[in-house]
Amino acid sequence: MIETEDKFFKATSNDHHETEHAHAHSHVDHIDPSVMVFFTIEDLKVGKTMPIHFPKRDPATSPKLWPREEADSLPFSLNKLPNLLKIFSVSQNSPKAKAMEDTLRECETKPIKGEVKFCATSLESMLDFTQSILGFTSDLKVLSTSHQTKSSVTFQNYTMLENIIEIPASKMVACHTMPYPYTVFYCHSQESENKIYRVPLAGENGDRVDAMVVCHMDTSQWGHGHVSFQVLKVKPGTTSVCHFFPADHLIWVPKLQPQGFATM
Repeated sequence: MIETEDKFFKATSNDHHETEHAHAHSHVDHIDPSVMVFFTIEDLKVGKTMPIHFPKRDPATSPKLWPREEADSLPFSLNKLPNLLKIFSVSQNSPKAKAMEDTLRECETKPIKGEVKFCATSLESMLDFTQSILGFTSDLKVLSTSHQTKSSVTFQNYTMLENIIEIPASKMVACHTMPYPYTVFYCHSQESENKIYRVPLAGENGDRVDAMVVCHMDTSQWGHGHVSFQVLKVKPGTTSVCHFFPADHLIWVPKLQPQGFATM
């Protein structure tokens, strides 16, 4: 019997669709607050106010990645799902089972043109994939959103403050947590142009967030059903798509000297 990480499972199973997997097909009839993370680069400016959803998952208390030996001792495959449900004592047809199925299916879906993807089940495998993209001789830097204040509010209006910083990077790897009994990161890198920003935010209730933002400058290869197009009411390839990162999602870049940063 293997103990599942219930707190992680519950937290991620509701909002894993907020990530920007370019081939995901989500249909938004009544806008779910958890998808309110998208905007265009034209709105990236000091003083801009917009509603943003930040799930309150503290990376410090979230379950950690398993060691490679432990993770590799179990299958990670959609065709092994019935066996995996038994291993983790998850009832068939339950929300947890559906979340596991969705994650495995997402991980086995072919990448879009110009994308490389990998689902990491251990820290070692995440670093291996990241170095294969960014270079084995590169020093790596990991970027993530940090909450400067503590509150239980997950959805409110935020205003962009001064000192929006563009972080130069020739390449990047984004890693998003996925709902599963143990920690799994969906990591991917795209050949098309991306811009990375650190954006200070002030919430209506006084919350302060130092938020990471990625702007995808070319969305022409993304599926028409991508949730961002429905939120922004645009079509693939017609505009950039930027999105905020939750605190437990990661951006890996080659390490650069601070003087390379540009402030807006």
